[in-house]
Amino acid sequence: MTTQMIICLVIFAITLVSYMLNKIPMWLTAMLSMAALYFTGCVDADTALSGFANTNTILMATMFVVASGFRRTSLVQTMCSAIMKLTRGSFKVAYFGYLLVAALLTNFIASPMVVYAIVSPLLAALCDTANESRSKYMFPAMVVCVSCCGILPLPTAIQMAGQFTGFMESYGFTGMTFDPIYFFKGAWIILPVVLAWATFLGPKQTPANPVVPIQTAAKSNGPSTESQLSPLVDKLGIVVFFATILCLIFSAQLGQQTWFIALAGSLLMVLFGVVDSKNALRDIPWDMLMLFVGALALGGALTSTGAGDMIGNALATAVGGTHNNYVLGALFFIIPFILTQFMLNRSVSAVFVPICLLTCSALGANPVGLILLVNAGSLTAFLTPMATPAVPMCMADGGYDLKSIIKSGWLITIILPIVYIFYTMTVLPAF
Repeated sequence: MTTQMIICLVIFAITLVSYMLNKIPMWLTAMLSMAALYFTGCVDADTALSGFANTNTILMATMFVVASGFRRTSLVQTMCSAIMKLTRGSFKVAYFGYLLVAALLTNFIASPMVVYAIVSPLLAALCDTANESRSKYMFPAMVVCVSCCGILPLPTAIQMAGQFTGFMESYGFTGMTFDPIYFFKGAWIILPVVLAWATFLGPKQTPANPVVPIQTAAKSNGPSTESQLSPLVDKLGIVVFFATILCLIFSAQLGQQTWFIALAGSLLMVLFGVVDSKNALRDIPWDMLMLFVGALALGGALTSTGAGDMIGNALATAVGGTHNNYVLGALFFIIPFILTQFMLNRSVSAVFVPICLLTCSALGANPVGLILLVNAGSLTAFLTPMATPAVPMCMADGGYDLKSIIKSGWLITIILPIVYIFYTMTVLPAF
C-alpha cells in the first residue's frame, strides 16, 4: 500500500463521516475533499476539476432547466388533473402509474438520470396537486429509475449486451455472445419486487417532510402558480420538452450526445421565454452540482491511486477458487454494489467486468450470470450522491440529506442483493 493510497483512504473516510454528520453543507464537504485530494497529490488539477466539464454535470444542470420549463406549462397541471380524474382521485393509483412509466422509460434510455429528469416534474406536480409530501415519493421513484434500468430486452439492454460481448471476446471467450434476453431472463423478478417496494414500503420509510429545503420549485402553491405563460409560449414550452425527450430516447440514431440534446433544450426554454434567465439559473441546484463534482474528484482519486482496485482485488482474492455459484454471485454483486456507492457506476463496471471474466476463465465458469450480477451491482446503487447523478437530483427534488437517503433506502438495499444473487445464479449458474 503506497502513501498516496493511505492518504486517499483517510480523506475518503473523513468525507463520508462529514456527509453523515451533516454539520456543514454537503457541497462544502465535497469541495474541501476535492481540495485536500489535490493538495496531497492524490489527484492532479485536471482530474480534480474534470467534474466541472463532465458530461453528466452538464446533463444534470440543463435537464433541471428543461424540467423547470415544463413545470411552468399548463400541460403539467392538465395531466395531473386528468390522471387524478381517471384514477377517481386516487393518488396511489396515479403514483403507481408514474412508477410504471419510469420502469418502462429506463429500458429505452440508458441513463437513469435522464429518465428521472423526465418523470420527476410530473410526479412533483402530482404530489403538489394532491397535497402530498414530495419527500415521501421522489426517492422511491428514483430507485425505480435506477434499479429497473436495462432489464427488458429493449434499447438499453441491447446497448449493454453489445459492450459485454466485446469484453468477452477480448478476454478469450470467443464464440460466446451476451444476448439482450439474458437481462430479462436473469433479472425480470426485480421489476415486480422494486415496484412493490416503491408503491407500498418506500413511502413509509422516507421522511414525511423535507429534511432540507426543496430548491427546484416552489412547493406551497403547486405548479399552477408557475403556469402563467402566454398561449404561444406555453405551447412552445410543451413542444421543446417533448422534442427534447424524444431526441434523448433516439440520441444514438440521431448521432448526438445526450448532454448536447439537453443543453439545446434548456437554451430553447430560455430563448422562447418559457423560463427567464434569472429563473433558469435559480432553478439549477448549484449545491448538488458542486456535491457531484466533488464526488467525481473522490472517485477519480480512488481510481488513480489504485485504492479502488486494491479494495476490489483484496475482496476478490478472499474467496478465490470457490466453485459455489452463490458465493461467486455474492462476490461479484456485493463488491461492485458497495464500491458504486462511492464511485461512478460506469467506472466500477469497467473495473469488475474484466476481473469477473478473468476469474471465470481461471475457474472454467460460464460468465453470463456473473457479468449480469456485476452490471446489476454497479447500477443498483443509490445510497450516496456519488453512485449516480440521479441521486443528487432526487435529493434536490425531495429535500433529502445523506442520512435520510440511507434511512429511506436500507430495506431495498438488503432486498436487491438477496433477490439478484439467489435468482440469477439459479437461472444462469456459473457451473
